[in-house]
Amino acid sequence: MPASITEATVASVGLDAAPSWLSERLASGAHPDALRAFEAARETLITGRRIDMGALATSLGVDRTSLFRWVGNRDALLSEVLWSLAVPTLVQAEQAADGLVGAERIAATLTHFTDDLISNDYFRQFLRREPARALRLLTTKESEIQRRYVATVEWLVRRDLGAAPLGGAIDPSTLAFLIVRVSESFTYSDLIAGDEPSTDRARVALRVLLRAD
Repeated sequence: MPASITEATVASVGLDAAPSWLSERLASGAHPDALRAFEAARETLITGRRIDMGALATSLGVDRTSLFRWVGNRDALLSEVLWSLAVPTLVQAEQAADGLVGAERIAATLTHFTDDLISNDYFRQFLRREPARALRLLTTKESEIQRRYVATVEWLVRRDLGAAPLGGAIDPSTLAFLIVRVSESFTYSDLIAGDEPSTDRARVALRVLLRAD
């Protein structure tokens, strides 16, 4: 098994695969003002409020120019906040699938993850408040979030199904992208198609795609 598979974790692989200017500033520990702004923004989202750069700057006692210098633009800050909240959710989902193996383990992990996103109140508030921005940040390859999610799922595929999943019918990266698209389709179905998000339908679709039945 490649070193990258054995040394990485579900919490680290996404950020390792798609770092950003802001994520590197936060990780280095050399920019305490950026970390202070990030933590304030994270708390704002968790409490169900909109992250407003002007209000955030005021709460930190600085002007908007300083805030943008610390963390970049609003999309950059939102992306890092959202991913920081996704990571513990992924960890919990992986723990919930403990004891399973292979396709069953992947399907269970991602079903739990999808269910957590669907049932999370502050996350759903964000989606309802800013649907267009949410879809752009969460479901397009231009955003670090989807690239990190795909990298995380590919790591799960390689770990649990090997380098030639499903009998070699598909490569791990393509399978990971399809899994992510299925997960997104049912998590954000209210925004995409006007349907209710559904953990049950996500579970069935993931198990079929992974041939877990």
